[in-house]
Amino acid sequence: MIKIYHFTVGMISTNCYLIEDEATGALAVIDPGDDCPALYDQIDKMGGKLDYVLLTHGHYDHIIGVAGLCARYHPTVCACEDEMELLQNGLYNRTSVHNIRMNSFNVDRLLKDGDKIMLGESELTFIHTPGHTAGSGCYLVDDLMFSGDTIFCESIGRTDFETSDHRAMMQSVDRVKSLDIDYNIFPGHGMFSTLEHERKYNPFMQ
Repeated sequence: MIKIYHFTVGMISTNCYLIEDEATGALAVIDPGDDCPALYDQIDKMGGKLDYVLLTHGHYDHIIGVAGLCARYHPTVCACEDEMELLQNGLYNRTSVHNIRMNSFNVDRLLKDGDKIMLGESELTFIHTPGHTAGSGCYLVDDLMFSGDTIFCESIGRTDFETSDHRAMMQSVDRVKSLDIDYNIFPGHGMFSTLEHERKYNPFMQ
């Protein structure tokens, strides 16, 4: 089972998640959108070992805190293989657009659709959901979905950025809609939701 610790970080209130495999205490951070002392304190309180940083996509508001976590805890950083161009391009990841200085970091594991990540005894599945960016994806574990900027509560992520594709986004939304578990959805911004709620009230799922 997975336990979730939620932090709101950065200039546009990104949802950052620290997740723990309760059986083993193994830890991962999803989308560290800024340096967050409260996140550091929680990791230290839980033993100071961070196994993974998991990125749903590479926009600045989801990755600014990666370098700090890497320097302090040396986790394995994972991102979709189709996101590397965006991660390395300041125009695409919007750091140059917003005049943001960000320390560089390495992606240690490039993910493809369906890849599995073992966090202690919990198995996470990465599903590639392009649209917001070319390499956007969601992480599924138990009945939890960490949806990044693919699915929001009653909305979806923008598709007017570099590497965005509205047609691909609608295909990704259809894919998420068709999943056979009523996932609890933890998005990159805004309120939490459930897949059943989104099927009923998200206009992009109608």
